[in-house]
Amino acid sequence: MSTQILTPRPLRPADFAPYGDVVELGGDHVLINDGRCKRFSDLSALVADGGRVGISLFQSEVQALPYSCTLLERHPHGSQCFVPMEGCTTLYIVAEDDAGTPVRPKAFVAHGRQAVNIAANTWHGVLTPLSGGGLYTVIDRVDGGPNLEEYPLGMALTVLPGGGAE
Repeated sequence: MSTQILTPRPLRPADFAPYGDVVELGGDHVLINDGRCKRFSDLSALVADGGRVGISLFQSEVQALPYSCTLLERHPHGSQCFVPMEGCTTLYIVAEDDAGTPVRPKAFVAHGRQAVNIAANTWHGVLTPLSGGGLYTVIDRVDGGPNLEEYPLGMALTVLPGGGAE
């Protein structure tokens, strides 16, 4: 099996925008709870075309770099939001679509205070924590019919340390 090398970059909203939203503190907020709490509202729009949005917990094994990815998946009818619960540093591999085939993959590393909402129909790797306990809240479409397509890669995407990855 051949290999394509990826160097991850830090997760920044502008760089990740073609694939979804980065959900993190910043920007406008309102004070609530007698001024003791800042509310940062509507940081990302969830999509659940033809289904219901649910909240799930995922427990994933922590991986190390270099990391080899041989499968991408996408959810054509709904976005998928991953919220780390234990300060997990997370590797996100995403790719553009070309007539049903993932192309031009990129790798991003999110620090433990960043969540992502991967847009509907966006190719992405499986949940890959690099540190922390591997526990995530996942908000996504939970019913309404099939919403998963998998694409076994003909080559391995190997993500090397560097570019902001730990």
